[in-house]
Amino acid sequence: MPKSTKTLRSFTAIQSAMAAIPTHRAGLPAKDAITAVTTGPGKFTIIHTQEVDQYEQGAMGPGIAAVAALPAAPTGDDFGGTARKAAKLSSSAAKTVNFTDVKDLVKSLVADAAMIAHKPKIATTAGSGRVKEEEKNVHVTAFMYAASREADNDFHLIIGRDPKVPPEVYMTMELSGLPPAGSPAFAPLRAARDAFKKFFNDNAGGKLPGLTYDFYDPPVPVTIDGSLFFDMTHAQGARPGPPSLKSRMPTIWEVHPITKIQFK
Repeated sequence: MPKSTKTLRSFTAIQSAMAAIPTHRAGLPAKDAITAVTTGPGKFTIIHTQEVDQYEQGAMGPGIAAVAALPAAPTGDDFGGTARKAAKLSSSAAKTVNFTDVKDLVKSLVADAAMIAHKPKIATTAGSGRVKEEEKNVHVTAFMYAASREADNDFHLIIGRDPKVPPEVYMTMELSGLPPAGSPAFAPLRAARDAFKKFFNDNAGGKLPGLTYDFYDPPVPVTIDGSLFFDMTHAQGARPGPPSLKSRMPTIWEVHPITKIQFK
């Protein structure tokens, strides 16, 4: 049974709940973007916001949702996108490399500019599979700062360093919507997605992130396994990430798909 939680929506209640959160802590959302705060028996508070990726339907200006313009939230678990679908719904067979710091993982990546200029050019069509530079699996020890559920049914996680260790560095890591049941990637992607849902059922009354970003206080310790993915769809225009953290997200590389997630 999901444990009981309480969602505070009035201005006074939100202010009271936020007063307990250190204002100097890394990775918090803009105060004027907060719409509600959920507290409960778990080890963290959920800070609900109007922040969205700037390129998503319903986004205004720097990435604040116009609620009336948001699409219907996805349901079920099937993947609903097309861009680089073949790569997103597959995993590399390469050896796994371990990282204990997101900053070190980011430093290890091929420069964004080099990937954008890749020869041959990385297509954004549904059939675009993994290129050589994406044939790498990683195991990362880090913290989950924020998450949303995108229109394609991926859970979009913002993963960063220990909040006590400057400078802030964040990276996108995604739990893909599921491929058809006969796909080789189906079982690990389903297991990772189920582990994510179970964590929220056990610790947050089942309150999974929605189309707008939820932030977590304190950030949630995680270990993540998955394959590297270069999100060529963001080579031009708005980059991924909630406005409050995007300036400290130095790359459009992702871990995508996540094949295993564990919460500490």
